[in-house]
Amino acid sequence: MRIIAGEWGGRPIRAPKGRAVRPTTDRVREAWMAALGSRIVDARVLDLFAGSGALGLEALSRGAKEVVFVERGRGALRSLEMNVEILGAEPRSRIVQMDVLRFLKRGPAGGFDLALADPPYDCGYAPALLARMVADPFAHELWVEHRSGEAMPAAPGLRQRRYGDTTISIWETPQ
Repeated sequence: MRIIAGEWGGRPIRAPKGRAVRPTTDRVREAWMAALGSRIVDARVLDLFAGSGALGLEALSRGAKEVVFVERGRGALRSLEMNVEILGAEPRSRIVQMDVLRFLKRGPAGGFDLALADPPYDCGYAPALLARMVADPFAHELWVEHRSGEAMPAAPGLRQRRYGDTTISIWETPQ
């Protein structure tokens, strides 16, 4: 795995080991970041189910002001901490070791511009995140990756981008 573009473009990052790990592919991450475009610059970003931190680190590389990474898995946390250190991203990063849904129940401090999420597939996390966001927004925009065909709750203005077996659902807080 590598950072695709920006300040750290081309730099390798480590992914957690194990068959249960399914990092966002470079192709999907590149399309995702291109779709976000300039909204990343100076944004406060929340990286949920952070894993290796690839999404949040990509956002930092492209000019995000800060990223809060939320991850509970020990192996993933080790990879995430190592990646943040290797890239020198500590000043603009905060790592929270906690279950994502518990973290959101507590009400994340501060307003986030973007929430990026790559939860485990087929566990109900993607629809739960969207439902939570619609009921009590924790960011201006939520971008959540899930298996294409996974049922998402009805949400006015929900947009989706499909990349083969992967879909990114996007929901913006109404102005």
